[in-house]
Amino acid sequence: MKAKIHPTAVVEPGAELEASVEIGPYCIVRKGVSIGKRTRLLSHSVIEGSTSIGEDCVIHPFATIGLPPQDLKYKDEKTKLVLGNHNIIREYVSIHRASVGGDGSTVVGNNNFIMAYVHIAHDCKIGSNIIMANSVMLGGHVVIEDHVVIGGIAGIHQFTRVGKYVMVGGLSRITQDVPPFMIVSGVEPKLFGPNSIGLKRHGFTDNEINDLKKAYKILFRQKKTISEAVRKIQDEMEMTDNIKHLIKFLEKNKRGIIR
Repeated sequence: MKAKIHPTAVVEPGAELEASVEIGPYCIVRKGVSIGKRTRLLSHSVIEGSTSIGEDCVIHPFATIGLPPQDLKYKDEKTKLVLGNHNIIREYVSIHRASVGGDGSTVVGNNNFIMAYVHIAHDCKIGSNIIMANSVMLGGHVVIEDHVVIGGIAGIHQFTRVGKYVMVGGLSRITQDVPPFMIVSGVEPKLFGPNSIGLKRHGFTDNEINDLKKAYKILFRQKKTISEAVRKIQDEMEMTDNIKHLIKFLEKNKRGIIR
């Protein structure tokens, strides 16, 4: 059994396709690309570079995956892009392989829904179960943890981190780290407390959500420095897995924290 390749598609020798892959009209798959089982390229998409695409992905028309980074320092060094399983990549999405300014890899996890015109720049580390609405723009080296929802036309500055279960409002301009479990929104972005509805939808208990509300108030509503607030949380609250993750995220901050 061979991959199903439309007569108008171009698949270069050296590309590795599992037998159940489907390559639609006018797609281009360059050498060095590997594509996993049951993944479908619908039409007109371009995949190149050292790019690995997992199983059961659907890549819609005019997506470009694995092209060189938009980085003037890049001189055609060998870097890679890893795209996991069960991802939906909609029209005109661009995901670039890494530059040489990081660990040499751009990584996108599993079960992500990446809507039209999204740009994921070089060296980004994108988790799993993420939704990015139309025209979201990620600068280089951005980190997005699992279960994040990002509203349309939001821009996220290079080297910024967004913690897990965050909801980012549409049109937001994110230039500092967003703590996990929170809602953030605005051109001049602000935190609006824990993402309670999103957390409930993901099975968080009332006690877990109340703990995060308490931690939020200590961190961002008591006029304390982050280090002072963290000490108070450690002294007064039970160190659940969620609270530990929140504190660890804050302690790794380098760009500042949106409040």
